[in-house]
Amino acid sequence: MARSLDGLVLAPVADQAPGQVGTRTRFTYHEQDGAVWAEYAGGDVVRGRLVGTREGDRLDFRYVQLKTDGGTSSGHCVSTVVDLPDGRVRLDETWEWESRRGSGTSVVEQVTAHGH
Repeated sequence: MARSLDGLVLAPVADQAPGQVGTRTRFTYHEQDGAVWAEYAGGDVVRGRLVGTREGDRLDFRYVQLKTDGGTSSGHCVSTVVDLPDGRVRLDETWEWESRRGSGTSVVEQVTAHGH
């Protein structure tokens, strides 16, 4: 199993649709006893939170976010934790909005101190 996500900072590798998370968004993850949660912000997101569970290399969580235009939105995401060859962590995500229409996939990768 991949290592704990606790304390890791991850960022999307590509921008999503306008008004959603993008490469300027940063997710700070926490993990304890099978629970995962994170705060995120940046780009079009003023403040976001996610909370859920981890079983093995599978995350299952819901997220809610406040955007710069004052709108809020929420959804459900299932992610697979992948260990990268350079020792960083990647999450392969499949998500679906619950507060509005839409779904998709995204990839976030660990951000290291020297900017990768």
